[in-house]
Amino acid sequence: MRKAVVAIVGRPNVGKSTLFNALAGENISIVKDTPGVTRDRIYADIAWLNHNFTMIDTGGIEPDSSDLILSQMREQAQIAIDTADVILFLVDVRQGLQDADSKVADMLRRSHKPVILVVNKVDSFQKYMADVYEFYNLGIGDPIPVSAASRLGIGDMLDEVVAHFPEHADGGEEDDRPKIAIVGKPNVGKSSIINRLTGNNRVIVSDMAGTTRDAIDTDICWNGKEYVFIDTAGLRRKNKIKEELERYSIIRTVTAVERADVVVVVIDAMEGVTEQDAKIAGIAHERGKGIVIAVNKWDAIEKNDKTIYEFTRRVREVLSFMPYAEIVFISAETGQRLPKLFEIIDMVIENQTLRIQTGVLNEIIMEAVAIQQPPSDRGRRLKIFYVTQVSVKPPTFVVFVNDKELMHFSYTRYLENRIRDAFGFKGTSLKFIIRERKEQ
Repeated sequence: MRKAVVAIVGRPNVGKSTLFNALAGENISIVKDTPGVTRDRIYADIAWLNHNFTMIDTGGIEPDSSDLILSQMREQAQIAIDTADVILFLVDVRQGLQDADSKVADMLRRSHKPVILVVNKVDSFQKYMADVYEFYNLGIGDPIPVSAASRLGIGDMLDEVVAHFPEHADGGEEDDRPKIAIVGKPNVGKSSIINRLTGNNRVIVSDMAGTTRDAIDTDICWNGKEYVFIDTAGLRRKNKIKEELERYSIIRTVTAVERADVVVVVIDAMEGVTEQDAKIAGIAHERGKGIVIAVNKWDAIEKNDKTIYEFTRRVREVLSFMPYAEIVFISAETGQRLPKLFEIIDMVIENQTLRIQTGVLNEIIMEAVAIQQPPSDRGRRLKIFYVTQVSVKPPTFVVFVNDKELMHFSYTRYLENRIRDAFGFKGTSLKFIIRERKEQ
């Protein structure tokens, strides 16, 4: 089951970022009084009652603007609308109903998605309720009054949001074929890889970054086994605003990664590994997915006997937070090592679903503890009673200890490394939950 996606849209300066930050519980979006300050469309995972969903903060929609960045933001908001299961349409009670609000409402109506009309900046229900009723004129349902800054009315709004979620966000039967998301910056060759694998031009490819506009699912059969490949869109790049648009590709990545079992992070060999690659890989890492790093266009690199080692060292340096990720050097152009890609994907899926028996696991842990004593603080030493694996995708372990405070992250890392030495787990992150248990 994938998480539902909720997008906050509206004109600039109606308080979208303030609402987003109130829901996310931290200041993720930049909040300023200049139209177009939220250029990053940023996402956060939100939990309400028994529902978990991904919230997207969009740049403000200026329906008629000819300004390049604002028109790009309009395009980004449209992508968010296309991706979302539910749309929060935010308006401002103090500015009243604007002509641009009606235009945004028309755009949302065409999406045929559930739209919840939220009237922001209602700091006092008594004072502003008469003004809230004006928004019935938009013709998209009952307005819900909130104050994002004062956190008023947010519970009622969220109740309304989760009421519109699909029964389970996938709908239909569970598809148990492996799902592989191909992610990366615009123009690194994501679509070319899929075209080479399918043997036809299933996805439009051109030298202009971002010719792929939508995430497309492609069924691929390899050695008698079926896979679903999810190609995430790069985004159209205009003039010099490449940096702006590279940030925008994040949302597509999030929703594709959410659905995938294994994420293939494509890096351009000509350009080398960049901070943007690290951001994109970080999304898959945070969500505990299996990860393969595919260095594409390797055929275009002049090589000597050290090239591959140098490149690997640089990738490991920039992506130091995921030393477990598998690296493969490929060329979509020539088909070089693409069969190897499937071998690695299969291995990663196997490791993502690997279960270790509790007895065997504890033997490894006790041996590790004997070699390196657990940390102590003020004369009190950490004791590890036992460890058990509780789930897969990613493999998750619960460690029972006498005092959580004593379990330093570096010791958790040490135990993780011992488990990896014993059982491999290549290509997948491991998750550790520390629980306290009173000593007998």
